[in-house]
Amino acid sequence: MRKSEVATLSIYIPKSKLDKKPIERLERLAKKLDRSINYLVVDAILHYLDREEKKLK
Repeated sequence: MRKSEVATLSIYIPKSKLDKKPIERLERLAKKLDRSINYLVVDAILHYLDREEKKLK
């Protein structure tokens, strides 16, 4: 993928999870780490995939 090409993904947060304030927590952490929310979400997804894929081997 060239730098000008970007894959996008939208996330729906179920009402049942809103009480855990995921967006506010991501905003706060992103600011503290000087990273974008997108960076944190992609990093979390990749870590999750690595962990789950190891379980399947």
